[in-house]
Amino acid sequence: MTELNMLEAINECLHAEMGRDDRVIVLGEDVARTGGVFRVTEGLFEKFGEHRVVDMPLAEGAIAGATVGLAIAGMVPVAEMQFLGFAYQAMHQIAGQVARLRYRTQGRFDPAITIRAPFGGGVRTPELHSDSLEGQLANVPGLKVVVPATAADAKGLLASSIRDPDPVMFLEPLRGYRGIRDNVPDGEHLVPLGSARTARPGGDAVVIAWSHQVELACRASDRLAAEGLSVRVLDLRSLVPLDIAAIAEAVDACGRVVVTEESPQTGGFGGEVVATVVEESFWSLEAPVVRVSGFD
Repeated sequence: MTELNMLEAINECLHAEMGRDDRVIVLGEDVARTGGVFRVTEGLFEKFGEHRVVDMPLAEGAIAGATVGLAIAGMVPVAEMQFLGFAYQAMHQIAGQVARLRYRTQGRFDPAITIRAPFGGGVRTPELHSDSLEGQLANVPGLKVVVPATAADAKGLLASSIRDPDPVMFLEPLRGYRGIRDNVPDGEHLVPLGSARTARPGGDAVVIAWSHQVELACRASDRLAAEGLSVRVLDLRSLVPLDIAAIAEAVDACGRVVVTEESPQTGGFGGEVVATVVEESFWSLEAPVVRVSGFD
């Protein structure tokens, strides 16, 4: 184990996966010579060269679209959107091409595509930079959506995403890059997609969260423990696939549920979680489910 922040863990994973598989190629704005605007891709260009670490123009549609051609050619592209909010400029490629490649080709091609993007508020970013679009992406058939909350999970989930034969949107919390530190396994580390994690035990209520909201939920749980309340925190880790069994188990055990997310409440993924709770564990509920979210 080595203590790393989330940025360092992601960087370590990218180095390892590119070293393990020479089909992996990294592309995006400023990812090569600059090492990424947050330095997540630092050192990759010097180690693997200009043919595997490629600076792209300021054109998110071109970045996402290029991954389709690379995947068809047998490469394993790992693209970076500089901020998730910029993915609006690439949605025609992400939803219309990346997510549909296997279906459109009747299984001829494996779209082994990973698109990384930082997102989330609390770091004084302007306009589009903090947008949380995970609910919109989860609504696109064919995409997997992964949302790590710890440095160890960032490394393990990213490695699993890169090796997955399906397209994955890998969303990284801006506040977690340098603000979250924990012990990260050395060497190869894989965390399966679709497996939730209990971040705090508890039986009086459960907070269901993902990404940096898990960190905030854990702080709330710790404060409430001092008041004699036992609050579980369930970290979903991925939204697609969703660990429905873990949600049901937590709700059955606790009876009271809070779902929290950064995105606007209307149409947010939190509503999907609430629907899952009602479908799977309605008779275990002792009170209505509460949502805590960003502003509409």
